[in-house]
Amino acid sequence: MLTALRSALLLPELRKKILFTLGILLLYRVLAQIPVPGVDREAMGQIMQNDLANLFDMLSGGALSRFSIMAMGVYPYITASIIMQLLVPIIPKLEEIAKDGDAGRQKINQYTTYLTIPLAILQGFGTASLMSGGTFGTALLPNFGFSKDPLLTVGVLVALLTGSFIALWLGNLITQEGIGNGVSLIIFGGIVAEMWPRISGLLASTNGVFLTIIFTIVTVATVLLIVYVQEGQRRIPVRYGKRVRTMKGNRLMMVGGQSSYIPIRVNSAGMIPLIFASTLLIFPGTIASAFVNSSVPWLQSIAQFLSVNFSIGSTAYWIAYFILVVAFTFFYTAVVFQQQNIPESLQRQGGYIPGIRPGKRTEEYLNKVVNRITLVGALFLGFVAILPWLVSLLLQQPSLSNSALLITSAGLLIVVGVVLDTMKQLEAQLLMRHYEGFIK
Repeated sequence: MLTALRSALLLPELRKKILFTLGILLLYRVLAQIPVPGVDREAMGQIMQNDLANLFDMLSGGALSRFSIMAMGVYPYITASIIMQLLVPIIPKLEEIAKDGDAGRQKINQYTTYLTIPLAILQGFGTASLMSGGTFGTALLPNFGFSKDPLLTVGVLVALLTGSFIALWLGNLITQEGIGNGVSLIIFGGIVAEMWPRISGLLASTNGVFLTIIFTIVTVATVLLIVYVQEGQRRIPVRYGKRVRTMKGNRLMMVGGQSSYIPIRVNSAGMIPLIFASTLLIFPGTIASAFVNSSVPWLQSIAQFLSVNFSIGSTAYWIAYFILVVAFTFFYTAVVFQQQNIPESLQRQGGYIPGIRPGKRTEEYLNKVVNRITLVGALFLGFVAILPWLVSLLLQQPSLSNSALLITSAGLLIVVGVVLDTMKQLEAQLLMRHYEGFIK
């Protein structure tokens, strides 16, 4: 990795791309310091102790911890992308568009951008309402609401919507002019930037140096495990039959007869199941916290039960987290694999799996292989998800169950995935320029 990076910095064009990427990430971090109107900055520290706030802060690239204009970050776009992925196999018209090559992908991306607008407004209003209503323990925006201050409310929503699209625009600039996937790199930058506050907090605690060393070792070991599994794949051999094709001048040419393979990754779902499961588990406890002191006895008892069992410190939370991560991994992998429509594509291109008849038998065989591989990936994701809890149990310090890694589980998956993807793109650029130099 260091060799590839050093070689890239020696080439003016690649050096320009790398510096451009770093410059955009720095600009995003500067914009993340600009707060929205009417924010109580002193109350922000108390709110960030909440689990839901921490999850959104990670997806916003660390901007929510300051409730800046970039507080929503690229999260509305990620939500829109996930919704579109789930809608494509359900709506026949979208499925037809998705099969239309590059033009279809551009159309789906356009629809995703349109869907981002209402989602950004809804998520911005929902987050601001939670913070203004004291759901997180204190009122960050005491005057937010159309009944309180309509002008301030509109200003906050416009600022959050504008910030989301600025973040998306900056991400697209990195994708087009820099190195790597821009949206992923923006999230990556925020996650890495939050590492030092975690380390500082550990060092300031009791046995801080010992805990920091242990958590560093666990984090490095987890990264190595994630890299090993993320790069793991099952390669299914594919052969293409020979065909006669008419060329220019009415010449006949024999094409095909080649061998290839279908790569099926052990973890095709990435960090999406972790985000799904975290959001689903955090919301009940967050909503229940608003009714813990209710005057209605039955409502108060239900709220107290949910607050206790859906908090990160409870054993029930981590068991449910593991089960949901495994379930969502199977669900999301099945949806993504179905969209790829590999059996039909193979049959259309004259390809077949040796020993398996094309069509329905190929589809059944691929589904069987995917389910078997996904079981390993799902159990791996579940293990990574509950690893902080397992480490805290071994150290007999349950209070550290959410910080037993220097980066959260979902954050580690994002960081590793982004670094691997960026390095692959960088190596591809180096290889292309190596061939260009050889030709010259």
